[in-house]
Parts: sequence; structure tokens; C-alpha cells
Amino acid sequence: MKKIYIDYLFEKHLMVSEGEESKNPLETLFALANLFNIRIVKGDKLVRDYMIRIAADQLGENVPEPFYRGFPQSVRQLTSDQLLFDQMIHYITTYGLGNFSEAGHSLFEEQFERTAFKEGADIKEFTIVTKEEAEAILSESVNNLLAGTRPLSDEQYELVKTYIIDYGFNAEYIASKNTCVRLLMDTHILAIADYMVLSDVIRLVDEINYREYANTNLKKLNLKNQTRKFITQVINRMFETGRVDIRNCFEKKKLWNGLLHHIHYKAVSEEAQKFVDAMRGKVNDSVYSEFERHMTAKNIRAAIDTLKSGKGSAAVIRKLNYMISRCGSLEDLQYICSNIDTKNVIVLIQLLVEYSMRNGGSAPRRFAFTKYNMLKVHNETLEEQKKRKSMISEGQAAMLADYISENLKKVLKGRLGRVYIDPAMKNYALPIQENTSQGGFGVLTRGSRVKLPETKKLRAFTYWEKVNDIDLSAFGINDKGERREFSWRTMAGNQSQAITYSGDETSGYNGGSEYFDIDMDEFRRMYPDLQYIILCDNVYSGTSFANCICKAGYMTRDLNDSGEVYEPKTVKTSFVIDCNSTFAYLYGIDLRTNELIWLNMARNSNAAVAGTTDMSFLTDYFHVTDIINVYTFFEMMATELVTDISEAEVVVTDKAVECGENVQVIREYDTDKMIAIMNK
Repeated sequence: MKKIYIDYLFEKHLMVSEGEESKNPLETLFALANLFNIRIVKGDKLVRDYMIRIAADQLGENVPEPFYRGFPQSVRQLTSDQLLFDQMIHYITTYGLGNFSEAGHSLFEEQFERTAFKEGADIKEFTIVTKEEAEAILSESVNNLLAGTRPLSDEQYELVKTYIIDYGFNAEYIASKNTCVRLLMDTHILAIADYMVLSDVIRLVDEINYREYANTNLKKLNLKNQTRKFITQVINRMFETGRVDIRNCFEKKKLWNGLLHHIHYKAVSEEAQKFVDAMRGKVNDSVYSEFERHMTAKNIRAAIDTLKSGKGSAAVIRKLNYMISRCGSLEDLQYICSNIDTKNVIVLIQLLVEYSMRNGGSAPRRFAFTKYNMLKVHNETLEEQKKRKSMISEGQAAMLADYISENLKKVLKGRLGRVYIDPAMKNYALPIQENTSQGGFGVLTRGSRVKLPETKKLRAFTYWEKVNDIDLSAFGINDKGERREFSWRTMAGNQSQAITYSGDETSGYNGGSEYFDIDMDEFRRMYPDLQYIILCDNVYSGTSFANCICKAGYMTRDLNDSGEVYEPKTVKTSFVIDCNSTFAYLYGIDLRTNELIWLNMARNSNAAVAGTTDMSFLTDYFHVTDIINVYTFFEMMATELVTDISEAEVVVTDKAVECGENVQVIREYDTDKMIAIMNK
């Protein structure tokens, strides 16, 4: 079975049994437990020797030593002058003399001997399945992911694409236009176009233009003949299958005109000729043009009716702020609310979160959005603030949030039967926008919270190959959004019991690593004004993460150290960072509640230094579970909540449980199952 399938199943705490029976089954089970704290709870007779290699690949093996080999003790024994001098000599060797041949290490560090590992670590419970069972699980996961209306993460998309190529295209449905476009571009299976309409071709061209030609300007196309022929085939298939929506094409009329000219398009039917003439003519008959005419005339109701009849409820939602800011009466506002009748659960959840957090008023706004599966952030300028026309009050935002919440409950009511929900599921967020996320073991949805043990510290880590310099950084944020930097630039004078840094490794092409140790109690005492800590990774060398090998994650370690710097037993999560960017947010820490909060976002940035970018917007994600979480979501759908697992038809839990054959179990990492339920 391919590595991509093995990796995905491992994230679900599954390993696949293939090939000859193990010659040393007991020894293999012991090694999994001893090295990685993996306990096989089901399928132990299917164990195979190679599973040790799989676990090592996922959880880390032979991870490179950090700059300070005796981390963290030796770091705390050196003075700030020694720490600074150590790094300066290293910088001169690498960046001054250009010697990147081997990883650098401290000059002042005394020889250090580690005590044997003797910490207590959480057990990771796994199941071993047959190849046939694994293929059935993969098939279900792929169809669940394709049922989602939101774009997939790169890891999810690669899984879907590889599965379709290997097992043939037999998808039940493809709900996301983004996913559809990318699959069509990568596989050239024209049948995939049957889940699109003609107006989506511009989106296809945009994706091809960016991913294959590294160009983001659709007005300046320079496509090869092979690409032009492919786009022509797609357009012609739209006319053959009747998936033609000419009125929507008017919205991108100029782009269509340029594209048709660039590919030398010749109409193959009377309807196709009508389309070509419409795009080249002077009239713009788009729904949005008619909508704007009604808005200019201050006829809100006619504007809403035009949008809804022409493009559906989703279009009304996209223009919500614009219309509300121009409401002339409470009746108009109520009419708008009455037309937010979409049954798209993910859209309703996104709106609920947005309006529950919106403060309203004229304060500068911040826009966080995604493009090409990377996060973009724009802070409203003073000039933009002056010109702003769309503004809603806190009262309007609260009214919308209440209306959307009630609508969501109606849409979800009675979807499931008897449901058991573990109270711990209140800590987990729903997968409503995961397209910028990285994949790996222990990864949770953005905004999810994980309680950190009071008796342990957090050891954040990153390690890499095929690039010289990646930096792990931490930033403390106070209640005003102001921050304090803990990074290679500041840590020589900030090393302490509260936060310890392993040193800046700048010559790690053949293997480099960096760590932070954070003792939450000490950190709170030393920095009482800080509420959150945010960890991030960036490539100082300038290339993107996509061009190197990088993993990041965290361990929970005893306050009194034992064992190696990197102990796989203590790894809570280890995920691959492979985005086409130099910058990724990893996770945050809520110092008030002692919880880790998942961020896991690739930012569209070429920044070589983490401290140069705004981070205050990230705290918005820290409150998502206060508005809606996995518990409240399944609670809305349950016909009956039960307290006895044996009575449940659906069990939602983050713990290992024994259930009957026909009981559906949903764990905190089963994002594909949650996506499928949200899109029923």
C-alpha cells in the first residue's frame, strides 16, 4: 500500500497488515510499546515487523541534535554573553564563511551525559486492519471528503487525487468547485467536469495559471498549446452535457473575452456561438449588474429577490454585510434575515462564528481569507476606512447571530438517532475551513483545545532536511494584542526556567532541529501580562517549505528532564509542513486555562523572519469552541442524548470505547466523517 494511504490511516490510529506473517510478533508488539508507547487494542495477530518502521517514520527516529546538545540543562548553565558569542561564531562560520557542510554546535557547552528515560507518557491506542478493510476505510473517507463543500487541505486533496488515479474515478459526488477544478486539472479526466458548470472554467484557468505557470494574473495568459487544447475540450464538454450558465459568465466577461481570444476558441454549436457573441458583445446581463441597479435605487427587497432567484441563497449570504449596512428600516433587516434560508450547514456555522465575534462599528477591520490554500491577511488602511460603505452595528451582528443559530438548529434537528457525546468533545472545533492546514499524526481542527498536564512542560519542536535554516519562534500576546518575541533574535538574554530555547541552527541541510521548553507556571509568574503564546515556523533560507523536508509538533515532558531531547514516546503530535510558503502558524497556548489551541495554518508569505508579520488576528481562533464545538453540533442533531454508550447509535468521543457493530463511532480526528455529516 502506498505511503500516502499508510500516513493517512496512521493519523486515524490504524496500521495496515500486508505480506507474510511476522516472525517475531511478540517482539514487534513489545518494540511498538517500548519505543513509541503504541498499544495494539485490536488486530494484534495481524502485526508485521515493518510496523516499527512506519511508527518511527511518523513519530520521529534519529532526529538531529539541536545546537545545544545538552538542552535544556546546559543552556541554563551558560551566561547570556556566552550564549550570544556561541551563536555569533556559528553565524560567522555559516553565513560569513559559507560553511554549511555540517550542523553547528556550541563551543562553551561542557560534555553532557543524559539520564535514562524514565518519564510517564500517554499510551497511543492503535488498531491493525487488513488491506481489504483499509481499502474500504479509504473509499469511505474519500467519498466523505468529496461530499464537503469547502476546499480540502493539501493532504486531503492529495489523498483524494491519488485514490482516484489508483482505483478509478467512481466518486458519488464532488460538492466543492475548488476540489473539482483541481482534480480536473491534475487528472485530465473530463468526466469530472460534469460536476461543474461553464462559469467554473475561469476558476480552472486561474488554478492552472497559478500552479503550472506560477502566474496569478489572468489578464496576462501565456498558456502552452497543450493547455489551450485541454481548456477547449472542457468548454466543449459543457455544451455537450448542457452545463451552460451564460448569465453567470457575464460576471467575468472581460476575462472570458481574453481567454476565448487566447485559446483561439471556435464555437462547435449554435449555443456555443451564442455564448461567444455574448462575451464579446457590449451588454452585461449578469445577476450582479441587476442587483447593483436595485441597490443604487435603495430597493433592498428587489435586490435580494434578484440575487436569490438568479444565484440562490448563498449569493444573499455573500452580500449580507453590504445589504445590511444599507437597510433603511427594521422591516428590511428582517426581510434579509428571512432569506438566509440556506441548508448548507458549513456556511451557517461559518456565519454563526463570524457574527458572534463581530464587534461592529467603525474600528479598523481585519480580513483573513485564503487563496491557493494559503492564508492571506489584510488590515484595513486609514484610507480604506474612510471610504468604507459597508458597516454593521453590534446590535445587527448579534441579531444575525441569533437568527443563524436558530436556523442551524432547524436544519440539523433529528438528523441522528440516539447519540452519546463525551463531555470532552466540547474542546474540539468543527472542520469548517481546513484548507490551509498541514497533515500528520495528532493534528486536530483549527481552534480545538487540548488540556496540558499541570505536572509537565511543553516541548515544541521542529526538524528538517534539504534546507539550511528553519526557525522555530514563540510570541507572547497580551490582552491589547501587543506581543513579546522569543526567537533566535531575542533568546540569548531571555533564557530561563520559564522558557528555554535550543539555539539557532543555521547549517542543517543534512539535518537540523530547534526546540522550545515552556514551563507554564514559571512563564505565568515571569510574564504576568501575557495571555497567550503562539508558536510558528519559518524558512529563513528563503525557499518554501514545499522544497524541503520539515516536521513540527510538540511533546509533553516532565519538569525534571530524563532521556534524549527527542523522545518519540512523549510526542503528542508530529505533522509535515510542506506548504508553498515560507511561513506557518503551528499552535497557541492559553496561559489562563493551560490549554494548547490548534492553529495549523500556512500563510501566503515570503517573510524570512517571523517577527515581521501581524499575529493579533490569530486570537480570534481561540474562541471558536465557545460559539460552537463538536459537542454542541452533535447535540443539535441528536433525537435523544443518552448517557449509556450501550444504548447509542452514534458515539462521539476522544477515548477508546467498545461498541456494537452497527454503532458509528466518531473520534476527534475523524474530520472526514464530520464533513460528510455536515454536508448531508
